[in-house]
Amino acid sequence: MRIGLIGTGRIGSFHAGVLARHPAVAGLVVTDVDGVRAAQVAARTGSTAVASADEVIGAGVDAVVIASATSAHADLIGRAARAGLPAFCEKPIALDLAGTLGALREVDRADSVLQLGFMRRFDAGYAAARAAVRGGALGRLHTVRATTSDPAPPPAAYLPLSGGLFRDCLVHDFDILRWVTGREVTEVYAAGSDAGPAMFREAGDVDTAAALLTLDDGTLATATATRCNGAGYDVRMELAGEQAQIAVGLDDRTPLASTEPQGPPAPAKPWPGFLERFAPAYEAELDAFLRVVGGELPNPCDGREALHALRIAEACELSRARHRPVRMTEIAAV
Repeated sequence: MRIGLIGTGRIGSFHAGVLARHPAVAGLVVTDVDGVRAAQVAARTGSTAVASADEVIGAGVDAVVIASATSAHADLIGRAARAGLPAFCEKPIALDLAGTLGALREVDRADSVLQLGFMRRFDAGYAAARAAVRGGALGRLHTVRATTSDPAPPPAAYLPLSGGLFRDCLVHDFDILRWVTGREVTEVYAAGSDAGPAMFREAGDVDTAAALLTLDDGTLATATATRCNGAGYDVRMELAGEQAQIAVGLDDRTPLASTEPQGPPAPAKPWPGFLERFAPAYEAELDAFLRVVGGELPNPCDGREALHALRIAEACELSRARHRPVRMTEIAAV
């Protein structure tokens, strides 16, 4: 099949390499607002570079992968849907509920396919945790602790475009919490701190955040995130039940040191970033998308999943602003 790729930045460039070497892909057409960057990616991957998204959509491709700037996602999803093309899109669909719902309506009207890029669903550790929880290995689940810690802040120019720490970063934790446990969040209480670099205060964002989430079966979950974890890239989930406790993301590259005399020291080579930590998951999600396009697999992560995660992020932002718990019923669902 022929695939179109819109966006050749850091994640788009990675996707180009995965798609170009995939046995199901006979041709790859790429574009980017930076034409030089698109040409370089095309040369490296043996792909064809074109000048615009319209040219990609009109190039006779069988599906499109959207890895552009977030502000363009909803429009590109709609254009792909109207062209009858299945689309894979990096999260988020949009930075607000209105934009997200509008794009989803376009997909529904066209009866098209939209798969969202929540790559943690394709990580071996999270998949094993899901199987353990769903299979009853932990007994009654009572506590979940999730954390996402970036080793360094993003560029200052990115912050006003990101949607904030809850929508841009913790949204992954909100999605994977639902996916692993099979439960829905009913209430959140969230707080954030902008005590770090001044650029967060200037952007109206926070560099560190925490949320307490109550699930519909009474399970309590915490989700924390920071942009300032100098030890390395740290993404983990701990799940505690009445019979057992497990952890995702705990390995010899986890940037965590024990203070116990016999405990493990800090790793010699901690995870430096998300692409290194989740490279196999990124490859697996694109392989799944190609199988969806080929009719071999049902959609493993449709657009409504992004809506659920965004609603939780919206509730957290409201809670942070109002300094109070927020019920999920306060956040528009349709």
